This record gives sequence, C-alpha cells and structure tokens, in this order.
Amino acid sequence: MENKENPALVKSYFSPLFAGAIAGLSVDVALYPLDTLKTRLQSQHGFYKSGGFSGVYRGLLTVATSSMPTTSLFFVSYETTKSVFQPMVQPHYAPLVHMFAASIGEVLACIIRVPTEIAKQRKQTYTGPENRSSIRILVHAFKTEGLRKGVYRGFLSTVMRDLPFSFIELPLWELFKTIFRERNDGHITSFQSALCGSVAGGLAAAVTTPLDLAKTRIMLAEDYAVTRKVRIKPVLSDIYLQAGFKGLFAGVMPRMTAFMVGGFVFFGFYDHSKSVFEKYFDR
Repeated sequence: MENKENPALVKSYFSPLFAGAIAGLSVDVALYPLDTLKTRLQSQHGFYKSGGFSGVYRGLLTVATSSMPTTSLFFVSYETTKSVFQPMVQPHYAPLVHMFAASIGEVLACIIRVPTEIAKQRKQTYTGPENRSSIRILVHAFKTEGLRKGVYRGFLSTVMRDLPFSFIELPLWELFKTIFRERNDGHITSFQSALCGSVAGGLAAAVTTPLDLAKTRIMLAEDYAVTRKVRIKPVLSDIYLQAGFKGLFAGVMPRMTAFMVGGFVFFGFYDHSKSVFEKYFDR
C-alpha cells in the first residue's frame, strides 16, 4: 500500500492534517457560545446593545466551516517545522523550537482565520432585522473598505495576539507533556495531554487578554477609513484611560474559561485523533 511506502510523509503531514481538522471543529462547535459572550463583553457598544445573551450561536456556521482548514494548516505547519528543527538543537532548547514552529503555524493560519473572525464577530454583535450571511459581510467589507482594511482588517493585531498566545501555550503544553512522560515511563494518554492543554490554554488566555481586546475593537470599528486610532497601542491606551487596568482585561473570565475547556477538548481530541490516524496509516 502507498501509506506503507512513505510512512514519514503520513506521520508528518496527513496525521496532523486530519487530527487538526477534527480538534478544531470539536472545540469551536462546543465552545462557541462562550466566545460570543466574550466578544460582546469586549464590544465598545456594550454587552446588551451588542446582543446580550440572545443568539449566542449566531455566526457558528462560519466558524465551523473554517475551523477545519485553519487548525489543519496550523498543525501541519507546527509539526513539520518542529520535526525539521528539533533534531538540530539540544533538548534544553526545545521550547525555542516549539515557539518558532508555533509562530510559523499561526501566521499561516491567520490567512484563513482573520476573514472568518471579521464575519463572525460582526454577526455576533449585529442586532438589526436583516439576516446577513458571512459571505455578504465579507463582500460588503471588500467593496467599501478594500482587502487590507476590510477583509483583512486586524490581521497584524490578530497575529500579534496569537503569536504571544502560542509562545506561551505550545511550549507549556509540550513541557507539561514531558513531565507526564517522565513520570509514566515515556507514555502519555490523551486525557493527560488534554489536562496539559487545559492549563496551558488558561494561562496563555489570561496573559493575552488585552491583545485580544484590542483585536476585537479594531475588527468591530465602524469608522476605520476615517480615523487612525484603530491601532493596537492607541486602542489599549484609550481603553486604559476610560476604564483603567480592569478595562484592559474585559472578558478575561469567559476567555480563560473558554480556553481552559477548549484546551482540554482541543488537545485531547488532537492527540487522540493523531494516534488513531497514525495507527491506521501504519497498517
């Protein structure tokens, strides 16, 4: 069989490709309501004016249909980069390799993630009578604001939010898994990997909340073409002047909760699915 002729290709490409798709879809569908509430808490219009507790699954289809290619692209890039560079360095430099691999994966994944989040967040905070599809939202953004300022608005802020998050989450996940392996004769279960992902995700989410808040405000801003204030530093400065240090961490509890639960589901499903696919392709 072809999969027996090139097992290295299967393990380094197809397994993370399929496992990432399953993990991304699972966590996005399961935790979408928390993400909606977090977005509305961070909206400059206020929680209840942005929809409150109603329609918490609005925009779910957009996320569900894009989460699979996004997470697949991330994990294929992450695993491939890690497998290339990790043999070149000493074990104590492994966290640096994980950080570099995560940065490659995040930048590539943002090519899909940013337009998706533009459509998703505008649907989450839209309270008008018209039912706007995600395609219509993106087409309207492209026609009125262009590709960079419309469809890819907030690309840099998203990358700057996700890179620090991955710099914290992925090395912590790998570190916690190493600790489990050392205490379990080199073995780790999917459940243990899920626990590692939960703790790593919660810590990373708490630290990067201000960057996520800035990204949300930039994506939801209605006067981007007129004002130049929708940049990360001015947005955070404005929030701090209006609401103080506490304002910079608006939505931190829903975000932490989402990423702790999400990390458990995401990394648990990923490791389990990856091992299943590897066993299947090795037959």
